Amino acid sequence: MPMIHGLHFNNFRGDIYGGVVAAVVALPLALAFGVASGAGAIAGLYGAILVGLFASIFGGTPAQCSGPTGPMTVVMAGILVQFSDNPALAFTVVIMGGGLQILFGLLGFGHYIALVPYPVISGFMSGIGCIILILQVGPLVGFEAKPEGIYANLLAIPEFLSNPLPQATILGLLTIAIMYLTPVRMSQLIPPQLLALCAGTLGAYFFFPHAPVIGNVPEGFPSFIIPDMETSVMLLMVEGAVVLALLGSIDSLLTSLVCDNMTRTQHDSNQELIGQGVGNMMAGLFGGLPGAGATMRSVANIRSGGRTPISGILMSLVLLATLLGLGPLAEKIPLAVLAGILFKVGLDIIDWRLLRHLVKAPRTDVLIMGVVLIITVLVDLISAVGVGIVLASLLFVKRMAELELANLRVISEPTQEIPFHPEEKAILERNTGRIVLIHVDGPMSFGSAKTMVRRLESLKGFNTFTHVVLDLSDVSAIDGTAALAVEDMLRMVQAHRQNLYFVGIKPGVLKVLEGLGVLDHIGPEQRYDLRLDALRHADQGHNFSPTDELSGAQRA
Repeated sequence: MPMIHGLHFNNFRGDIYGGVVAAVVALPLALAFGVASGAGAIAGLYGAILVGLFASIFGGTPAQCSGPTGPMTVVMAGILVQFSDNPALAFTVVIMGGGLQILFGLLGFGHYIALVPYPVISGFMSGIGCIILILQVGPLVGFEAKPEGIYANLLAIPEFLSNPLPQATILGLLTIAIMYLTPVRMSQLIPPQLLALCAGTLGAYFFFPHAPVIGNVPEGFPSFIIPDMETSVMLLMVEGAVVLALLGSIDSLLTSLVCDNMTRTQHDSNQELIGQGVGNMMAGLFGGLPGAGATMRSVANIRSGGRTPISGILMSLVLLATLLGLGPLAEKIPLAVLAGILFKVGLDIIDWRLLRHLVKAPRTDVLIMGVVLIITVLVDLISAVGVGIVLASLLFVKRMAELELANLRVISEPTQEIPFHPEEKAILERNTGRIVLIHVDGPMSFGSAKTMVRRLESLKGFNTFTHVVLDLSDVSAIDGTAALAVEDMLRMVQAHRQNLYFVGIKPGVLKVLEGLGVLDHIGPEQRYDLRLDALRHADQGHNFSPTDELSGAQRA
């Protein structure tokens, strides 16, 4: 594994321009995220520098630019509230989260994280967007956000809007207008976020001096934070670390996919997790916000020519140079301007693509997305993701079970659904009411296993057939529950004193059936490789039945 994935110097000029543009985009967002988190504007800048630098050096997506993001800021704000009496604990949680990301990468979890269903991702991203919007309503009209959390701010919205501070409100609305109305050509020269930041700050300085501003912002390099632990809150710390690690990993890998599509390259998921983990650990050690792969600045970097980690490294160095002389200027930035910038961020995070097709989208996807969104806003992210994944899995199993059941056919005469050999057709036609063929096509899993057995048990007249041909030649895979369901089918045939003919088993299916002792109930003379051979013997009246002797455990 190379230390710097994708590093080369063939695109040096493009990387320089891309890194500078990404830094310009990152600066106002870092300040806004820092203020929104409660850690202060400088913490957002520290996070942008440290996560951006180390994720570029150790990560697995060459053109990705990392730093604080809206979702990570929302989670970090909650963690800071939980440990407000000892902020060192909050930043220790960031370090722990980074360590978990490194562990995810080393264990090869990168590919599995990408398997989180889209409706779950859509739901929690939209939920986070809603949280950002709710938290910024107060600052947008001149009030501080309530420290008690999302409920308090949601309930306080009527109070905020009924008595807005005029100067702050004008600046906030002006910021939103600039963010949305900046012409495309101008936005290519200067990012709307930076244009809004500069215009809003100058407007406050000359025309609206009473609008609340950031206030004191430290200058210089960050100081080292000694990690702290308290056993009484260890469970809360671990929970926060898991949320940061999962969210940061998902957020980063989704942005990696965007970068791949734009650059026609292939990222290394596991190395990307390691790089993000190192970056977040360093951010925690120096009081910076945790971060992830940031779509907005990554896209700006790529569109400006950035293709290698040099651009991400340069972005961090430009932000570092800015940090050393930014303090006096940043203190004058109005909070309403930062709220306006974040207001657009919140709207952008919401998954409008799915919401636009809400009426025609699959009902199950809409249900999962809605449940995850509500739980994200009203409970917490880890509960939302957990419930969403379980719900998506159950609905998927239900759908697969329905498909598997559709592939179970009980045939007593030729049908167009299955291509029969002419001799097979002839045998079934002259043995109508005597031979029944049970044919399963495709995989058999726990979702449909018991229902298959009940379907056979409830089939009218099934016990009147004297010969049963069980055809598993088209079963591609089987799990333990389905294998035991096959055993139940054999018991049913035995109870009816019917002759059994067992047809075709693929190696993978054979291994499962043998491992669970299912084939102990079938004599060698009852197993056939070809369905035609089994039907021939049934036609000739060979008398077989499942092995009568069962062990005590099997009888039970």
